[in-house]
Amino acid sequence: MSETVRRVELENRVAIVTGAGRGLGREHALLLARYGARVVVNDLGTGLDGAGNDDNAASQVVAEILANGGEAVVDFNSVTTPEGGQAIVDTAINAFDQVDIVVNNAGILLDKTFHHMTDEFVEPVLDVHLRGAFNVTRPAWEIFRRQGFGRVINTSSAAGVLGNFGQTNYAAAKAGLVGFTNVLALEGAKFNITANAIAPVARTRMTEDILGKLADSVNPELVSPLVVWLASEDCTDTGHIFTVGGGRVARFFTAMTDGWTRTDGVLTPEDVRAHWAEINDESKYSVPSGIADDFRALRRALRGSE
Repeated sequence: MSETVRRVELENRVAIVTGAGRGLGREHALLLARYGARVVVNDLGTGLDGAGNDDNAASQVVAEILANGGEAVVDFNSVTTPEGGQAIVDTAINAFDQVDIVVNNAGILLDKTFHHMTDEFVEPVLDVHLRGAFNVTRPAWEIFRRQGFGRVINTSSAAGVLGNFGQTNYAAAKAGLVGFTNVLALEGAKFNITANAIAPVARTRMTEDILGKLADSVNPELVSPLVVWLASEDCTDTGHIFTVGGGRVARFFTAMTDGWTRTDGVLTPEDVRAHWAEINDESKYSVPSGIADDFRALRRALRGSE
């Protein structure tokens, strides 16, 4: 007899999904609704470069959710200003009297090699990806703290964790979201607020030209189950980054080598050169969960060398 699988529950939860008119955001919104969440579908309907405006995309997602028996409202405010972020949260409160989940998914792409990078390529990308996450999460955060529950899912990228040619602006924004996630996880812990980041691999408007043969295997709907799980009350893990795509889910983590320590209060460049291999030796490492672990490792190294 097969074991009954307990369904992940999002009943009575309200989720905001930014950039939810197409691609990953659309799939997140649809699956969150399918699992019982009431959804604010936020999207300006811009092009990949952030230009233009099309209300139809978000409206069609809402219509699809409603047709399937779910609850959703559309929102056309921009994530790029604090006022826009507040307005998005207000849409949730006005429609559903609460907000429990924020999925920061909105994004644009303005790739350029660094020697050609100018402010007109940097600022819009930071505005949407990084400042946008700040702008939407900040007003929701106060609600999360008061009610003793909240879930934040940020959309980072392997480009932010590992780098990618021609994407200094995008990678910097996505790496910034990793730090943003880590601090939210620390500050939200005692309020039952979790914060995690996903680094999706999926066929979207942003990636369809670079995935090659992999494109057929990485449908965007294969990312959204992780988002639903991270948004649920059952999932209490926080401060993590998950790579997800094609049915695979794995966790990125930051590791620290044991390194080499000199304890007499002196360190020279020659010391560093002489012990470079030991400093970089990956055969012995630890996985710090916070800055305190770095300090503890230093204290152990200093004591162990006395």
